[in-house]
Amino acid sequence: MKRTFIILGLALAFAACNGNKSNSSTDTTTTTTTTTSASSSTTTVKDTVGKALIAKNDCLTCHKLDQKIVGPAYQDVANKYTASADVIDTLANKVIKGGSGNWGSVPMSAHPDLSMDDAREMIKYILSLKK
Repeated sequence: MKRTFIILGLALAFAACNGNKSNSSTDTTTTTTTTTSASSSTTTVKDTVGKALIAKNDCLTCHKLDQKIVGPAYQDVANKYTASADVIDTLANKVIKGGSGNWGSVPMSAHPDLSMDDAREMIKYILSLKK
């Protein structure tokens, strides 16, 4: 009986950590919208690659766009960091290796199967949410 509960518990933990992963291909499109007026020109780039990667992985288990769950809201992350190459690499490494301390005592689990390029795309998307 004890063995059954342990196996069931491990299966549930595995499903919670890997439940959002799929084998489908990632939408790699990038949408660009340009608005021009007489006095100014604004270009907005929506990175759907990073957004799709976040949806495909287990990120939404602990994070939401605008509210803290276990980890910080994506908008809070965007507001804390500047979108520079060094910051993107640092945060991408943190996603892959895991860590704690920047947002409280709850550690972020490591995602060692995530490639550095995918982690960078995810971070670029998150940092684009700055308000």
